[in-house]
Amino acid sequence: MRSSNPVFSRRGFSRDNGHAGFNAQPQAGGAAVGTQGNPYAQPQGANPYAQNPYAQNPYAQQDLQYGAPPQAPVTTGRMTMDDVVMRTGTTLGVLIVTAALAWALLPVDDANISRSYGIAIGAGLIGMVLALVQSFKRKASPALILSYAAFEGVFLGVVSSVVDNRIADGAAMQAVLGTMGVFVSVLIAYKAGWIRVNRRFVGFVMAAALGFIMLMAVNLLFAVFGGGDGLGFRSGPLGILMGVIGILLGACFLALDFKQVEDGIAYGAPREEAWLAAFGLTLTLVWIYMEFLRIIAILNSND
Repeated sequence: MRSSNPVFSRRGFSRDNGHAGFNAQPQAGGAAVGTQGNPYAQPQGANPYAQNPYAQNPYAQQDLQYGAPPQAPVTTGRMTMDDVVMRTGTTLGVLIVTAALAWALLPVDDANISRSYGIAIGAGLIGMVLALVQSFKRKASPALILSYAAFEGVFLGVVSSVVDNRIADGAAMQAVLGTMGVFVSVLIAYKAGWIRVNRRFVGFVMAAALGFIMLMAVNLLFAVFGGGDGLGFRSGPLGILMGVIGILLGACFLALDFKQVEDGIAYGAPREEAWLAAFGLTLTLVWIYMEFLRIIAILNSND
């Protein structure tokens, strides 16, 4: 069953049969010579959209996957790295612009902080709903993804402004630099082969993330009904530890994102799937940024 949480359900481009081969089963019958392992390879004259293009498991053949990666089919309308970079840049650009506007237009002084917080919470909820809707859709919707980025940017802009102006000067820039550092480090480690994304890795990351989210949900419930900071998972030394764990999980999700992009290009995914790659990368970077911002706020708190 696919999770309703966008952090989980976005893994993989196709929504039909699992998460891009993480739990999909190979099709019956042998593949044509030279196409074995390529889930986009079709018999001559077959309809390429008649079945899930990611039905075969790219991790089932480890020698092929990590030895000599298959070449993308020579055809038009397929996803390329340029497509992923362009759409990811567009999505992040919308998020950054709306965050900057929210920072400038929604003051967080004592007279206006309640109103600004209210707008930020509303924007965050709308962004979450849009992310869930996109996660349940069978195909990428650029309008949904960009709308999510816009509303999420408003939320991040106000939260960042609060932390930067009321708790720790320069916190937002520190969080941005930290996020960029994690992104570059994971990318280098992935390209160097230090991180091997296989089914065991995926299972571990998903299980750890599910446990992390459940702990945060329980902490939130205790905070809402019991007051204070709930179980203390978001303050003090324990809050810092949970923030570090959150960043590590975000780094693991980045590795999964890179793997999905690599597989999508290698197996000739449709060009529109680049929007899903952009959506996944944006979600992961927002996750990491928020964990960095939280740690900085805890370290500079006067409580």
